[in-house]
Amino acid sequence: MQKKSLVLLATGAFVLLALSALAPSRQSEKVESGFKPNIPKTWDDAAMATLEVPLANPIGSPKQIPADYYYRIPVRPICKSYPVYAPGHEPQGYMDWLKQQKPEIVWGVDPKTGAKHAPPLKTEADWIRAGEIVFDSPRFYDRALPIEGVRDPAWYRKTGAPVASDGTLPFVRYVVRRKGKVELGNLSCAMCHTRVMPDGRILKGAQGNFPFDRNIGFGIRTVAAAPNRPPDLLDKMRANELSLYATPWLRPDPSARFKTMSLDEIASAREAIPPGVQARHRTSSFYPAQVPDLIGVKDRHYLDRTGLQQQRGMVDSMRYAALNQGGDDVASFDGFIPADVPNFKKLPDPADPEAIGGRYSDEQLYALALYVYSLQPPPNPNKFDALAARGQKVFEREGCAMCHTPPLYSNNKLTPAEGFTPPPGADQKYDILPISVGTDPGLATKTRRGTGYYKVPSLKGVWYRSMFGHSGWCATLEDWFDPRRTRDDYIPTGFKPYGAKTYAVKGHPFGLNLNAEDRRALIVFLKTL
Repeated sequence: MQKKSLVLLATGAFVLLALSALAPSRQSEKVESGFKPNIPKTWDDAAMATLEVPLANPIGSPKQIPADYYYRIPVRPICKSYPVYAPGHEPQGYMDWLKQQKPEIVWGVDPKTGAKHAPPLKTEADWIRAGEIVFDSPRFYDRALPIEGVRDPAWYRKTGAPVASDGTLPFVRYVVRRKGKVELGNLSCAMCHTRVMPDGRILKGAQGNFPFDRNIGFGIRTVAAAPNRPPDLLDKMRANELSLYATPWLRPDPSARFKTMSLDEIASAREAIPPGVQARHRTSSFYPAQVPDLIGVKDRHYLDRTGLQQQRGMVDSMRYAALNQGGDDVASFDGFIPADVPNFKKLPDPADPEAIGGRYSDEQLYALALYVYSLQPPPNPNKFDALAARGQKVFEREGCAMCHTPPLYSNNKLTPAEGFTPPPGADQKYDILPISVGTDPGLATKTRRGTGYYKVPSLKGVWYRSMFGHSGWCATLEDWFDPRRTRDDYIPTGFKPYGAKTYAVKGHPFGLNLNAEDRRALIVFLKTL
């Protein structure tokens, strides 16, 4: 197995590219000392076996690694990190100053000295703050986005990466692991779940708007155009896409087309995916997923657009983080193991840091879950006025509350994708609506996250989100409720599938038959939630 191959996996990163925050309203601090949480065991074999909803074709449902293997994966030390500034905003002498900083581990074991480090963990507020450290901590360095990218104005022009009002690029952080060498830490939770608002404020935990796939496309083209372009670049990129997306038990495998795509085609498929939507691992460049909003996630019974994972308690949130920070890559999907690029057959050595990328400790995952559960929405500038009151009546009259039930504005159920029939007994295990809303079934039936269902999303916080629909076809609520979106000549304002000039965003017809006044009132009401 080629080492370093797993760095391609977690959320669409690839090894070939050698290229103050508006924090959610902080809960009132608990001043009592002696907070001693009962840390649950993240990786329990029996719990992991029932964690995920089976895939639409259950043959491909993952067989997770045993706990013995998982706990032999080394815990990655979390290092002190520093802000990244966009060109023209960096303080004078900043990079030279960073090079003078000594490496500092804030949580974990120093691999050189064996010394243990941890942030203060006396109160619940301490644990929440520690969870934010985990949220911001990178999994890899100079991989998905090399340091050259964030210092290149052309990268910002091509990708459209948003810069915060303080001049920072809040999705990534600089890290000094060796004095004199500054690295760009990325593939953290924050990279996908940080949003720069239109006024430049930073909202952590929200639906992210980092241009992840445009960044990948930019990197592919940069390396392809370099005079020292690797001769096997195309082969490696094809293998990368298969490691992320292949579903070999399906006939035909929708991802098999990557085997014949050119570098330009692979880059173009990525560039078709706008910020707020992502071809994360286990989805596809052809069937990406809208990036979720983590604010309020503690009240969700299912995680992922396809309801892939149950959330039966906070420990399941810990398991979700463990899976999506590397655990998924060493699962076996009907014998297909993503970590073993390009053969996809064998598990790597759990102690190989280049292959596995390390893991979080149970204490770190617990702190991360506490932090995510503590996230609060920003103040809503949209006031409940007479027009919103009219929209609320439209919402009630049209029966929207059947699925988007107050106060969560979700009934926390699953709805079958078009063409999928739940297997016998599924309704005894899961909360399933007996109707389909008729949206594109690709993500739910043709990917490694495809359960055959879509979860009913919450409408809370839609005012600060974008890219609606499970694959983010519509950039705004106005677009989502535009009846023209179901026509074959419609040009989506969000994600438009690669190679398509037009695309009909069909399904979910609710609200499309309203008159203009009621439609406007409904949208105004939804933006107050």
